[in-house]
Amino acid sequence: MAEMRLILYLGKGGVGKTTTAAATAVRAAELGYRTLVVSTDVAHSLADALDTPLGPLPTKLSERLWGQEINVLDEVRQHWGQLRDYFATLLRRKGMSEVAAEELAIIPGMEEIVSLLHIRRQAREDNFDVVIVDAAPTGETVRLLTMPETFQWYASRVMDWEPTTMKAVRPLVKAMIPAVNVIDTLKKLTEGVEELRETLTDPEISSYRLVVNPERMVLKEAQRASTYLALFGYPIDGVVLNRVLPADAAEGAFMQELTKIQQGYLQQIYDTFAPLPIWQSPHYARDIRGVSDLSMVGNALFKNIDPVKVQFRGKTQEISLQGEEYVLRMPLPHVELGKVSLVKRGDELFVEIGNFRRDLILPTTLAERPARKAQFRDGVLEVRFGPPETETKAD
Repeated sequence: MAEMRLILYLGKGGVGKTTTAAATAVRAAELGYRTLVVSTDVAHSLADALDTPLGPLPTKLSERLWGQEINVLDEVRQHWGQLRDYFATLLRRKGMSEVAAEELAIIPGMEEIVSLLHIRRQAREDNFDVVIVDAAPTGETVRLLTMPETFQWYASRVMDWEPTTMKAVRPLVKAMIPAVNVIDTLKKLTEGVEELRETLTDPEISSYRLVVNPERMVLKEAQRASTYLALFGYPIDGVVLNRVLPADAAEGAFMQELTKIQQGYLQQIYDTFAPLPIWQSPHYARDIRGVSDLSMVGNALFKNIDPVKVQFRGKTQEISLQGEEYVLRMPLPHVELGKVSLVKRGDELFVEIGNFRRDLILPTTLAERPARKAQFRDGVLEVRFGPPETETKAD
């Protein structure tokens, strides 16, 4: 491969991200890729799925497969230790208690940032063809991915310095704390975060895949993750529909009802995430553990598809500002032309076009605005949102 690939699996806790990530990694290794599968979740379960002890450094599992569970605390100390001590000193001088100063000296999201910096470094330095990430539950992962956007701004404000003034204050800081080159450390870290952001949004390098089960709450969280990934420019290239009960395997009233509920959500999931490819995996009747089991899952999930390659190119949705209006554009290539009907409730937008119905989760920017107009043409739904409505109070 000419370029390293980074594939991140996201989803609500308990949907099967770890097994899916590990199965993808085993399949990639079978196809000849030098593959690293790594967990960023504090509650690691990757070693259990692989049935092999893993440490903070890559552990070789087969000729082309490595596994790793990142020690986040060690990574924070390595990347942030000197700066944390410096920030804590500043906060204590402003009258803050020792414990509070130590806690607030860590920039929010630092644990997530150093995890991704570590993954990027492993991919670059060890020359893996593909790094597959078993990410933390969706909410934490979305926060993880949005942090590179704001890190440099936050860091410069905490220090009360703009990047243009860094050069001028360096001698002063070095005189105050000779052993710690705070400015150079911060500069190096922010440069790494900027490069990380470029990597994470490059659709030829990074792909984000949602893991869902046919359940209402899981679907809602996956919709929300999809919205925010699109909003920040992170390329989604597929969805894994996991733990699907076979339609003919239901015996007894309980299983029949459960299968019926699942079947009701299946088409909704396919409609919701079109035009993304969806790979379906059954609910296995036993625990999946070890490389042999994961190979079976990976082969059944992807069949003749090479899971390392980019599976979808394009935007699932796009938001732009036109004058005072925000415009949401969403490609719906398989929907037939018809009258568009909109109903907005809080951060949800219900869209109907003929027999097609879709429930959209809106980012806060759009949730607080009225949906003024919608049209569907050339396979694209376009919704216009006006300025926020001001509440009027009765005298």
